[in-house]
Amino acid sequence: MTSGLSSPKFGWLSPVIGNRWSDYQPIVQYQCEHILPSITPEFDSLWIADHFYGFDKKTDPFLEAWTTLIWCAAKFPDIDLCHHVLGVGYRPPALTAKMAATLQFLSGNRFILGIGAGWREDEYLAYGYDFPRPSVRFRQLEETIKICRSMWSEAEPSFEGEFFHIDGASAPPLPTVPPPICIGTSGEKIGLPLAARHADIWNTVWRGDTASLVRKTQIVLEELDRLGRSESDIEFSLTIERPLPTNGSEANEFREFLAQLIELGMNHFVLDFGHPQSSAEADLFIAEVMTPLRK
Repeated sequence: MTSGLSSPKFGWLSPVIGNRWSDYQPIVQYQCEHILPSITPEFDSLWIADHFYGFDKKTDPFLEAWTTLIWCAAKFPDIDLCHHVLGVGYRPPALTAKMAATLQFLSGNRFILGIGAGWREDEYLAYGYDFPRPSVRFRQLEETIKICRSMWSEAEPSFEGEFFHIDGASAPPLPTVPPPICIGTSGEKIGLPLAARHADIWNTVWRGDTASLVRKTQIVLEELDRLGRSESDIEFSLTIERPLPTNGSEANEFREFLAQLIELGMNHFVLDFGHPQSSAEADLFIAEVMTPLRK
C-alpha cells in the first residue's frame, strides 16, 4: 500500500492550552512569538484544536479555535491553515460556511475546513448544546458539508435536510478556490465511509496500533473504489503526538517511523510536539526527518 501523493506533507499543531508546564501562558501564544516565525516556511500546514476548555483543569487558559487560527493566518502568510477539527455541533452550519468563505478570502486560499462529528459530551452539555448519539452527529456532519459546499459555489443556495435548512444563504464573496474539507474520524462503520464520500483530506490519530491503522485505511480505500473515486482524490492525514528528536539517533528513528507510515498510505502528518522552547529544537527534525522524506 503506497500513498497517492509523491511527497509527504507536514503540519505543525500548535496547542492553544496554557497549563502548569507553560506557566499558564497559552502555548500557541508562546510559539507565535518564539517558534512559528522560523518554522512555518518549512512546514505545509498549521493546525489549531477546537475545544472550549482543557483536559486537566477547566480554569486553565484555552483559546477559541476560530479566533486563534485567524490570528495565526494574519501572522504567517505562507502556510495552510486548518482546525483539528471543528466539532460539528459547536456552530450552526451556515455560520461555519460563511466564516470559512471569509477566511479563505482573507488568507489567499490557504484555509482547510477541518471538521468532525464531535465527541466531547461534557463540553457540549456545559455550553448548552445537544449531544445526540453518534449516528445522528454524523448525519449532521454530512448535512453541514453539503451546506458548506453549496454556500461556497452558489449565489443563493437552499437546502432542506433532516436537521438543518438554509433558504438563500448567500456567502459573498464566494471562494475562487473552495476550501478543501478535512474530515477527522476513526469510526469504521459510519465515519470512515463518510470521509471516503466527502473528504479531500481524511485525518485520524496515531494510537500506536499499526494493525488498526491498516484496517481503517483499507476501509477508506475500499469505499473510494466503490464510489469511483481515486486514491489520489484524498489525502490520508495522521496526527502524531511526540516530542521533537534531540539527537541523530532519535531523528533517524523518527524518520524510519514516518517512512513506514508513508508505506501504509499516510501522506500528511499533523505533528503535536508539545511545548518546545525554541525554534532551534525543530531544526534537527526539519533537516534529518522532513527533508530526506520529501526527497
